[in-house]
Order: sequence, then C-alpha cells, then structure tokens
Amino acid sequence: MTSNYDLAWLRSGSLSAERMAAIQPLSAYLHHIVTAGEVTSGLFRTAVQELKTGIAALTGQQPTIANEAAKGRCLAVGTLESMPELERLLSANEVSGLGEEGYIIRSITGENEDYLLIAGGTEKGLLYGVFHFLRLLQTGSLPAKLDLVEAPKYQLRMVNQWDNMDGSIERGYAGHSIFYQDNKIVSDLSRVREYARLLASVGINGIAINNVNVHEVETKLITPALLPDVARVAEVFREYGVRLYLSVNYAAPIELGDLSTADPLDPSVQEWWKQKTADVYRHIADFGGFLVKADSENRPGPFSYGRDHADGANMLAEALEPYGGLVLWRCFVYDCHQDWRDRKTDRARAAYDHFKPLDGRFKENVILQIKNGPMDFQVKEPVSPLFGAMKQTNQMLEFQITQEYTGQQRHVCYLIPQWKEVLEFDTLCNGKGSKVKDIVAGQVHPYKYSGITAVSSVGDDFNWTGHYLAQSNLYGYGRLLWNPELSAEAIAEEWTGMTFGLDRDVVDTILGILMDSWPTYENYTAPLGVGWMVVPHYHYGPDVDGYEYSKWGTYHFADRDGIGVDRTKATGTGYSHQYVGANAELYDSLDSCPDELLLFFHHVPYTHVLKSGKTVIQHIYDTHFAGVEQVEQWLVRWDALESKVDPQRFAHVKERLLEQLESAKHWRDVINTYFYRKSGIPDEQNRVIY
Repeated sequence: MTSNYDLAWLRSGSLSAERMAAIQPLSAYLHHIVTAGEVTSGLFRTAVQELKTGIAALTGQQPTIANEAAKGRCLAVGTLESMPELERLLSANEVSGLGEEGYIIRSITGENEDYLLIAGGTEKGLLYGVFHFLRLLQTGSLPAKLDLVEAPKYQLRMVNQWDNMDGSIERGYAGHSIFYQDNKIVSDLSRVREYARLLASVGINGIAINNVNVHEVETKLITPALLPDVARVAEVFREYGVRLYLSVNYAAPIELGDLSTADPLDPSVQEWWKQKTADVYRHIADFGGFLVKADSENRPGPFSYGRDHADGANMLAEALEPYGGLVLWRCFVYDCHQDWRDRKTDRARAAYDHFKPLDGRFKENVILQIKNGPMDFQVKEPVSPLFGAMKQTNQMLEFQITQEYTGQQRHVCYLIPQWKEVLEFDTLCNGKGSKVKDIVAGQVHPYKYSGITAVSSVGDDFNWTGHYLAQSNLYGYGRLLWNPELSAEAIAEEWTGMTFGLDRDVVDTILGILMDSWPTYENYTAPLGVGWMVVPHYHYGPDVDGYEYSKWGTYHFADRDGIGVDRTKATGTGYSHQYVGANAELYDSLDSCPDELLLFFHHVPYTHVLKSGKTVIQHIYDTHFAGVEQVEQWLVRWDALESKVDPQRFAHVKERLLEQLESAKHWRDVINTYFYRKSGIPDEQNRVIY
C-alpha cells in the first residue's frame, strides 16, 4: 500500500548500480544488525527499525536482527550504557562529548573483530546516528573506513506549528493541518508519525503543536477534555525523540470561565495554572512546557494588569518548575498601534526596550524566544540587538521556515544562507567573537537553557511544503541546528541528492537555483533593507504603500526626494545605538552602513550614491530587472531536466517557476513605476517603466 504523500528526503528507492559499487567495500556489513541486549524501549526500537527498513529500501538487502555479541562482519548498534566495551573503543573526550544526543559511527577492525559500530550517548543519540548512517548510504558517501563522532551544537532544536484546530494554518502555504480537523485532533496519526520521522532525521528534538495565537478551542488543549488526544500525539513524537510543547492562551483562566482575572500576581491565578500544569503532566510525563505570545498584536498578557513580562513568565515558570518544564516567552513585542506621522516611535526598538531592563528577573526555566530580526522575518533586516544583551536571561533564536514574506512557498527562496548570516553575526556583547550562533548555544553567557526554534512550513499537501524545492528549508534548518558550521551549499547538495537523486546535471541545476534564490527574491522585492511593500494581510505580491499609513510601524517614508527610515542616534529613532560598540557606529554612519541595510537605518535622496557606484534609484531599477531575468534563466535550466526528473515533480516545479516569473514581473513593474513616478528620475538604460 502506498502513502498518499511524498516522503521528501526519506524517499525510498534503491541506489543506482554506480552508487552500490561505491559502497561495495562496506556492503558485507549490512546483512546483519546486532543490538546490544534486548530491544525494549520505544526509541531503541525505532532506531533499529529505521536502520533495517532504510538498508532494505536503499540496497535491496533485508538485514537480519540479533542481540548476540558482534561476531564477524555486521552493524553493531547500542548506547554507552548497553555497550560497556565502548569505553575501550572511545577516548575519554569522545565519551564525555557525546552527551545525551551525540553518536559515533566507526569501523572497528582488529584481532578477532571486524564490524561497523553505530552507538549513541543515549538511545536518542543512537537514533540520530542511524539517520546519519542512512544519509551516508543514500548519498553514496560511505567511505571505506568510517570514523565519525558528532553531537549537536544546540540544546533545544524546535519547530513551532501555527496550526489551528479548525484545520487551518496561520501563514501556512501547504494545505491544511496534519494535526487537526473540525476542531479535533485527527484520529489517524500516521502522517504525524511520518512528520516525526522527518524531524528526527535532521535532529529536531521539540515541537509546539498549536498556533501561538491561541484561539477559543485551542485554549482547551490544556484541559482534561482534550489532553488524552494531546497525549496520543506526544506518544508518536516520543518514539522519535521529539518532546511536545503547547502554546497557551495567557487569558485562559478567564476564557475557560474559571476566574475573572489573569493577573499573574493574583494567588488564585497562580494556583489555577499550577492545577492545569499538573493535569498536563498527568497525561504527558515528559511534556516540554508552554510557548507564550503575550501583549503582542492584541494578544492578552500581563500588561492588562500593570505587570511586566517577567511577572507573567515567572508565574507560568513556577507552575512548570516541579516537572522540569520550560516557558518559551516570545519577544515579538512592540508598540504596535503606531502613528505613521510619528518619526520617533519605532517598532524595531520595542523588543530591546521592553526586555533589556528585565535582565536578571526571569526564573531560570524561562527562555526568551527572539526573532532573528527586530521587525518580522523580512527578506533582509539586521540581526536583533537583543541577542546577548541580557546576560542573566536564557535566550533562544526564532526563524521562520514558512515563507511568509519570502514568496509563500510559491517562489523558490532557499533560506539557509540568510540564517547563516544571522548565526555568524558578531554582536560584540561580550567582546569580539560574541556571535549569535554561540550566544544561543549558551557559550557566550552561561544560559541554563538555550537553542533555536522556527515556524514550521508543513501542511497536508502531497509534498508537505507546497513546493518541492521548499522542502530544502525544513531539511536545511535541522541540519544547520545540528552543525552551524555546515555550508549552505553543502546542505543544499546533500538535500538535493537525497530528494532528487545523484545525477550530476540535476544536482548542479537545483543547487544553482537554490543558492541564487534568496538574492534573486530580494532583487525583485523591497530594496536595500527597507522591507514590507507587500499586500496587507496576505503578504503576497507588491503593494508599496500597503502598510505605509497603518498602525503597524512598517514604514518606508518614501517621498519625492528620498526613501528610508532614519534610525540614527542624532536625528532618528536611536535604534542604531541598541547595538554594541563598532556595530552601533557601523549602522549609525551613512558612510559605513552596508548598502544592503541602508534604507533600514537611513533616509536618503534617490541620488545618493551607493558603495557599488550606483545611485539608489538606479539600483532599484537594475535589481528589479535583474531579478526577473534570473527567474527566466532558471526556467531554461529546469526545462533541460525534463528527461531526468520524474514527470510529476518536473511539472510541479515548472508550474511554480512560471508563477514566480509572473509575480517577479509584477513586482518589477509595480516597484519601478512607483519610484519613477515618485522621483521623476528615468532609468539610465531606457527600459520599459510604466
């Protein structure tokens, strides 16, 4: 029986004869899997089953499974606890470095021994090791002599579902929810199980299964009426090492009709949350904790009672503390009801202004969840200055896999290069070398809890993400969290090989499109870091003034003379000086500010000359024409693959590229026409502008 959905990078299918030949020196080891002792726990069983079925699918060999000691050539699998002999095979540093989630994959040869070893620090590490081994098999990358020791950089590696119980997904571009239908958790969790496999295969270890904007029905997920079904979902993810979290409604005591207040300092409210938390843990003993969006975009929160974020978060943290649960408190907080005529109030400042003064006041099981930029997942914006600014408060980074402002999975936009830029940014918060990637690993300040999360991109579409090439962002996100030193190119090539096969023309073409896609999307959308310019609410397609006179603080301030937001210390909002030292000086100075963020930090004339030598207006014209030309080139390159990619996926991607081309043309013509009419300055090349 075939599934009614694609298996993404876990697609089954035998390796080519060429690749089988490449791994031939190790094929003799794949006939037998030897476990260290009886396979009793769910995670161990999952790891062994994934190894068995993966080898069978890729090689056509059906391995046997036994639990006797390794004799002859075989695959020996286990953990530090189940295989005491590992102490002999590993150095002390390797043993200590594995932790709970690390693993070793090693060829063991010597007198009377000749086998391949896959071992984890724990059963979860074993599962990750199995998936890595299968990845090597699938990409034909198994060397004759294996010797890999790996552990993840980040403690928390999560996804946040923005799924609603009516089956819709906020900012979802791939169909309906795989979790919910008709205000219920689905009875058939087989697709949820496949999602757990996908997440575990790239090392994700946590999931919040409902929207941060918690509506009426979702508020009841923490009640005994719905907790048995939530526990069913938790069990599926538990078998793949993924811990379950819930988004909660801060006003739940009122919404559920139990109290007349949600004041975090009210003893009755505190007791209410303690009781509800106890209910959750009775059903889900390993529950991860609560994700909270409060006092943001009109969501309820502690501000209603004259309290602050620390008061609100600590109340929930106290309820979770006895069980080891965490509060993930989102920092998407800003003065949202802004007046467009006010040039001093600045949405970009808000997270830092709200949270920085509270450093040291949060309980140790609270983590501040900070978006990568100060605004809202734009195609180009600076890194949030809040990272590392709080030395005594746990922090984690939030990305957005779902392509809300980057083409909504109808356009190709490979986001790993963007995320790598964020991770490599040196905040200088603790001197030179205080990079974001190390801050959110707890290596710059001694955070007890830290990590990275992201808004998920999946729905019930056949291909999970609405666009086959958008799967690369989900895959790449997990791989980057495991090892942020991996290059965007290496991740893209790995994903392409696993998903589309290893034909060199196919790999090179898809790799080229992916690596060009983020700058291409930037070229034909909002220029030089100014952001937005999208159709309100839908956020798809151009509308230059769509948000210009709204309450949301998303302005570009274009007039007949110039464009951009003055965020300098002397004449603007002062946002630039939320950064530390040289970074503040870099952004504050018109001379040194990088062109790519110029309009985020400065209001300049259209005739301002960029470091490229072009004027701002000519840059706008040139990039928007170039963006369209780049998509046209992709279509030519994709057409050349028709005989090398299966018809269904070939047709789907081509259809998406054709839509992207039409949208890019629309963006080009709207943006160029708008600024030509504003500035009155013609294009130097006399191209068609309306």
